[in-house]
Amino acid sequence: MNIHRRLLPRLLCNCAVLLGISHQAHAADPAAVLRLETDPAHARIPVLSWDTEGGDRAKMNLLRAGTTVGLRIKMNGQWRGGETFATQVEKNGGAETRYRLALAPDAQLTWRLQPGAGRLTMRFDGQGAGMSRVEGLEFEFPFDPRVAATTLIPKVWDDEGTLHLPAIISAPDFGQMLLRATPQADLKGRLTGSRTNHTVDFTLELPVPQPGATITLSLEPVYLSAPTGLQDQSLWRAARRGWFNAIEPSAQWGDWGYGGRVFGVPAGLLATNVISDSTSVAIYSRADQALLTPPLPADISVANLIRRTVDWSLDHRVKPTGEVIAYWDYADMLDANASPLIAAWDYVEATGDRAWLARRIERLEFIAQYLVKRDVDNDGLVESTHSGNYGTLIEPMRGDSTYDTINGGHKNAYCNALIYRAFRCLADLERQLQRPERQQQYTERADRLKAVYVKTFFNPSTGWLAWWKSEDGEVHDLASPMISSLAICYGLVEPSQGRQILDRLWKKIEAVGFKRFDLGVPLTLVPIRRGDYLMGLEGPGAPKKEDGSDGFGQYLNGGCCVDDAGFFITALHIAGEHARGDRILRAMVERQERGVFPNGGGFQNGVLNEGGRGAEFYTWDGQPTGYEGHHSCSFSFLQAILLREPAFRARLYRPLQ
Repeated sequence: MNIHRRLLPRLLCNCAVLLGISHQAHAADPAAVLRLETDPAHARIPVLSWDTEGGDRAKMNLLRAGTTVGLRIKMNGQWRGGETFATQVEKNGGAETRYRLALAPDAQLTWRLQPGAGRLTMRFDGQGAGMSRVEGLEFEFPFDPRVAATTLIPKVWDDEGTLHLPAIISAPDFGQMLLRATPQADLKGRLTGSRTNHTVDFTLELPVPQPGATITLSLEPVYLSAPTGLQDQSLWRAARRGWFNAIEPSAQWGDWGYGGRVFGVPAGLLATNVISDSTSVAIYSRADQALLTPPLPADISVANLIRRTVDWSLDHRVKPTGEVIAYWDYADMLDANASPLIAAWDYVEATGDRAWLARRIERLEFIAQYLVKRDVDNDGLVESTHSGNYGTLIEPMRGDSTYDTINGGHKNAYCNALIYRAFRCLADLERQLQRPERQQQYTERADRLKAVYVKTFFNPSTGWLAWWKSEDGEVHDLASPMISSLAICYGLVEPSQGRQILDRLWKKIEAVGFKRFDLGVPLTLVPIRRGDYLMGLEGPGAPKKEDGSDGFGQYLNGGCCVDDAGFFITALHIAGEHARGDRILRAMVERQERGVFPNGGGFQNGVLNEGGRGAEFYTWDGQPTGYEGHHSCSFSFLQAILLREPAFRARLYRPLQ
């Protein structure tokens, strides 16, 4: 990105401020850098950015080109930008900028920007009797999601989709800033966006300052403390900023279509990114991250985002049959039913909110019963609606799981691993509500599934688990480290056998010549045959050759899917292969912290929505081959920093013990 094109040089004064910021509670934390450039003639901020770890990322503007942070003022029934009013600009040695806006002959609004003393402070004062005629005052942040999927994590997100301060402004890979207001602490705001136009706008409603009153906004860096009980904290400091990249509350948006259809979501749901869908298939991954997140400042709760997301899924994504829509308007994915059940457990485990659980338990049972009924042959496994037979997945169809370009079907090892965990989680929730008969029902379902899982999916010819067994009886083994490691993490495979499986997979990784552990591990270690992939699809990974070799190493056809590495790393630690697990984890954490993509690091390159360019998937030589750009699930690999230790596995996987 050519940053100089974004600075509006004719308008800007030479007043960039680099703030050295320390956090009183963390003496060893680096001096964060906040970059602020104010306009020399008008009340507005054309450049705002930061780097909470003290690096050089603040050189990239977080605001959209041609936009500014500024005020909107309502008088006589009309809204006007603050920059349109006659303004007197005062500078105080470069450390303070003061804008005096003449709203009327008898009304003046003063906006002071005061960097320093560990924060950026902005104060708003009103002078003159005419201030009583000001009908509204708003403060706007126009973020550029192509630079970073900047979002907000507030203390409260109400039923109307309005957020309330205090709130953390999270700019992935740049860092997090805590926004607070005084004297009225719970000011309201709106987070809106457009996926089509690549916009994210945060609008804060300010009370109109009357003469003698001052409204203050402050920004200060957030440093996430290491989780209590973490024995090895050597990786935490490098990961704490990126940890938030997995926590992406959505903006309210609804303007983007695929195949002539238009989609959108309300504000405040855990989403793929700030202007993407809140996919039901992936709620569990984001909820796991939220459960493991250490306490945030100002009593801000990430757990509330889990509840809001699960509620929305239960209320707006469930068909009359109990089937949950996976994303957009696609169904037929069994993990879409399993995922909200796991996330509901995460929420209750984080908060102890059994009152919410009592209100929602019947709805949770409703979507669980859909899974029970899908055991169509009564063998304990839950069968997909797709057959999984070779050559049956054809565009515009999608597969039977979040891995939607892979022709999984019938008996799917990935889906059934999640369903197993979902049944265990639901049984534990029933226990907490003292419903022993229902607890026993889902415990038995989980027991039956586990009893046949390895027998069904273990492939003796390769020594690891196959991905699916199709309706015609064919075993589809894609040599996927993810499939086997997920089963090991969830206890479907015993550690002794898991160690043997992982050793064979490791040897396979060496045999195929994969060495870029900074990218994670490939989703599959062999090409996916044409009929086992989505046929008729154009784009990365889609093969035209029958053996799939022409698409291999791209997207889901053996590309490096960043988030899957977390399962593989954790499974290696469960099996006692600590050196191998840490080799991958440390390489990935180093890449995550090294820089913003494409400058040698990072696992996101903003919100793209463009096939073949997103940095949530990589080829084996490090070229992006995804589409989102920022995918919140990518950063679930950071959970392995905790899950490499038994105490954290015991917490997250308690129902599986």
